[in-house]
Amino acid sequence: MESVGSTNDLVAGRARAGESEGLVVVADFQESGRGRRDRTWIAPPGSALLSSYLLRAPLPPDQRHWSLVAVALSARAALAPWGVVDVKWPNDLLVAEKKLGGLLAHVVDDGVVVGLGMNLRGIGSQVEGATSVLESFGVNLDRDDLLDALLDQLDIRRGLLNSSEGLANLREEYRASLVTLGRQVRCHLESGVVRGVAREVDERGYLVVEGDETWTLSAADVVHVRGEEV
Repeated sequence: MESVGSTNDLVAGRARAGESEGLVVVADFQESGRGRRDRTWIAPPGSALLSSYLLRAPLPPDQRHWSLVAVALSARAALAPWGVVDVKWPNDLLVAEKKLGGLLAHVVDDGVVVGLGMNLRGIGSQVEGATSVLESFGVNLDRDDLLDALLDQLDIRRGLLNSSEGLANLREEYRASLVTLGRQVRCHLESGVVRGVAREVDERGYLVVEGDETWTLSAADVVHVRGEEV
């Protein structure tokens, strides 16, 4: 569709009405696109892949983050022919520390709606700290071609969500993609700020941070910091 308020909101509504797994909605422009903590996500029409996916994996509530991970890793794999995309915990796609895209997940009944916004062209030169596929890799990708490649990759990773062995394999791929691990981080929580070194992701996909004590975080705004910034 050309324009929508939010692809996540649209898919969530369909999920509540009983839509089966596999629904994908793509828009040229989102009037009310959002990131974490209701931050606004605005991309010029036609400049980004703006999409949402409905997954109904048999995961307990504390492991539903893996649905978002499956989409993030699928997007990363779809772009692998042109370059390396890193994942920043919990929900950003980076190229050389610049933000290429972001994800946002909502739990709806027994399903998870995963929204993905990824810059294809134009935005990187306009927004500090952002980049696009064109700017990073020098290729002007067609949105639908990229979506097809992403869905092919998601078919593979969706199957991994059905078993403990599959989740272990997904976790290994996730760990290998995470640029956050081993880094000094500052994690902003509702209750305050945690500082330390990101050591690991556990079996739920939560981030383990070592500082004055050890914290296991299910969600946070994470800043990669260096030296005196810590």
